[in-house]
Amino acid sequence: MAVSVLSLLLLMWFGSQAHGQEAILHASNGSTVREYCLVYNSTWSNISDRLSAAVAYPLLNLTSSQLCVRGQQGSLEGQAVVVMRGGCDFGQKALVAQDLGASVLLIASIKNMMTPTVNNSVFSKMKIPVALVRHRDILDALQVFPRGMEVRLYAPPVPPFDASIIVMLMIAVFTVTMGGFWSGAAEKLKQAPGPESDAAEGRSDGSELSLYSPLKVLLFVAMMCVMLVLMYFFYRWLVYVIIVIFCLASASALYNCLDSLMTALGCSTLSVSCRERSVSVRSLLLAAVCITLSVIWGVYRNDDRWIWILQDLLGVAFCLNFLKTISLSNFKICVILLSLLLVYDVFFVFITPFLTPNGESIMVQVALGPGAGGKGDSNVVEVPGDQTSSYEKLPVVMRIPQFSALAQNLCMMQFSILGYGDIIIPGLLVAYCHRFDVWMGNSRRIYFISCAVAYAVGLVLTFAVMLLSKMGQPALLYLVPCTLLTSAVLACVRKEFRHFWSGSGTYQVLDESRKPLLSVTSVSVSSEGDAGRSGGVRSC
Repeated sequence: MAVSVLSLLLLMWFGSQAHGQEAILHASNGSTVREYCLVYNSTWSNISDRLSAAVAYPLLNLTSSQLCVRGQQGSLEGQAVVVMRGGCDFGQKALVAQDLGASVLLIASIKNMMTPTVNNSVFSKMKIPVALVRHRDILDALQVFPRGMEVRLYAPPVPPFDASIIVMLMIAVFTVTMGGFWSGAAEKLKQAPGPESDAAEGRSDGSELSLYSPLKVLLFVAMMCVMLVLMYFFYRWLVYVIIVIFCLASASALYNCLDSLMTALGCSTLSVSCRERSVSVRSLLLAAVCITLSVIWGVYRNDDRWIWILQDLLGVAFCLNFLKTISLSNFKICVILLSLLLVYDVFFVFITPFLTPNGESIMVQVALGPGAGGKGDSNVVEVPGDQTSSYEKLPVVMRIPQFSALAQNLCMMQFSILGYGDIIIPGLLVAYCHRFDVWMGNSRRIYFISCAVAYAVGLVLTFAVMLLSKMGQPALLYLVPCTLLTSAVLACVRKEFRHFWSGSGTYQVLDESRKPLLSVTSVSVSSEGDAGRSGGVRSC
């Protein structure tokens, strides 16, 4: 299966090129050249894909007019004309310009530029290319070329597959695998006899949380639904709450990751005693570094040129710490949680566009921010205009800039994104599989490795469907079946499904009563030691 999916990706890599909805306005006067961003509709505007093949037109500035009716304008034969947005729809402007003989219509926009659309009746009559351009870019061009200019429109082909997807795949698989490994390693450390086990158990009591009740899982998913809806309606205010929480949580998570890594490597804590109190120099230095990085991200969070690197670093640390801290007690809880979140993901991506007034996907709208468009369709783009302030984005996604678009970055940086939930939710199952390997004494970690490989295959399948459909996909739709089915089938083949379903003996006791075992006054163990081996206790 993995080989066939990889072949599919290679086919798309070397296959046909696809046109986007962004183009380039090439302005020149022979010696000076400027290029500006255009937004057009590739289904009804025929624009060359190469500058050398594009036709040059003299540009006529009519930004003092909206060109909604034929007035005092003379003939526009063979010219590219630029007019102001507003007053009437794009189709009306195009028909008037076409009647006057214009060859190209550019519409200067102060507001956000979205892919232009017209109704079918107007579409059948349109013969000239129509594109939106920023009003400030037109003013800049008029200043650079005061004696006039020639313009050419071209839209370089965008490959349907971008190498940033491979980087995203590697980051996600690394995070899930390392998070699952860390969770299992902590479980193994707790089971090891001696002072190390006592220290590990003491740390876990305060820092680890186990989901053991179906009711808690239902409440958790319900809270996620409510929070997502609130974010959709009150994004402008709640986004700052999430940003503050992310700064605090990511700094703490990065500290835990670095501290655990340095402990595993055997680095000294460099403790210093002062007035009978011991202070760890290593802890102070790590805390200072983590807080500094978190503050830097908070200050420069909207600088897309480089801040994505720091956001991804903090995001990986956040996901790793989450997978280490939160554990699922048994496979039953895994099935309930992942199944509910699969329905949650599909509903808010595919169903909500039928319920929102503008056909927006609530999930995409919240993940990308209100200024990025929320339709989740590659055939619709939205580019910030003149008066658009930089909108705040939720720090809940991994972001990798699309390499194929870096050379043509006139409109805005394009990113491949993957939500933290698409890493954490399947990662909880991977972590459970590793802990189950520890409980069962599987030295080869067969459950952990199989589930991690299933996650990688599911993510490749997600990206393949996204590229073929040219639409954002709810990744859990593919990740949940791949990981759950792989784990369940493996448990059945190894005839361990009953133990895999209910978890270890320790968790079975906790699930039944959640009462402290020390409350019994005395414990009697049979002479054969059966009760000791099975974990059974009884009161005398």
